[in-house]
Amino acid sequence: MNSRTDQLQALDRLLTIMDELRAECPWDKKQTMQSLRHLTIEETYELGDAILDEDLNEVKMELGDVLLHIFFYAKIGSETGDFDIADVANAICEKLIHRHPHIYGDVKVANAEEVKQNWEQIKLKEGKKSVLEGVPRSLPALVKANRIQDKVAGVGFDWEEPEQVFNKVQEELGELQAEIKSGNNDKVESEFGDVLFSMINYARFLGVNPENALERTNKKFTKRFQYVEAQAAKLGKSLKDMTLQEMDVFWNQAKKND
Repeated sequence: MNSRTDQLQALDRLLTIMDELRAECPWDKKQTMQSLRHLTIEETYELGDAILDEDLNEVKMELGDVLLHIFFYAKIGSETGDFDIADVANAICEKLIHRHPHIYGDVKVANAEEVKQNWEQIKLKEGKKSVLEGVPRSLPALVKANRIQDKVAGVGFDWEEPEQVFNKVQEELGELQAEIKSGNNDKVESEFGDVLFSMINYARFLGVNPENALERTNKKFTKRFQYVEAQAAKLGKSLKDMTLQEMDVFWNQAKKND
């Protein structure tokens, strides 16, 4: 691996390239934080895909794209005189030192869970009125639910045993079924949300990341369905003209190929 000197030289090289692009490239010159925002989100999702695929070379490439965006924002901040990359790095350094008193102070912790609890308590002492202030409003709902539950668990608002959470899942499923029978679509939607929320909570107790789990299923389903499409095409058939039983034959073949 690269030495610390090589690492710092690479970062300096990127800083220099960023300066040159901002000064000379018509596209880079016109960008603002607002225009970059959606691109940054897209790059983050691409990084997430590479991680799920366990493609380390692609992870490296996507990390570079995300790093470029960080440097880009810092460059824009320096042009307005608000902050530069050193301010960004120093700010996170100070935050990490402050929020890790068990490393940089005399606080004792027994495990990672106590570290999380201390982290949330420290954030409240920093002036935050709620532990949930750190959950971005624009997060996808599934990810947001997971973060909300993780945050409140950090201050002790949590179930004690996985069985309790599973019982809650069953309770919410019962309430959903009752509303389905009532025919009130608004309440059905509300209860369906409660079921999802409780399932996400249960995943946390099982040590499963619900976003990763669902995306794995998305990929698995996509792969199997595309196999069905390919097999139908080989027979010169359209899926619309096939029965469900005929498609199930190919689907079961696809499952064996997983």
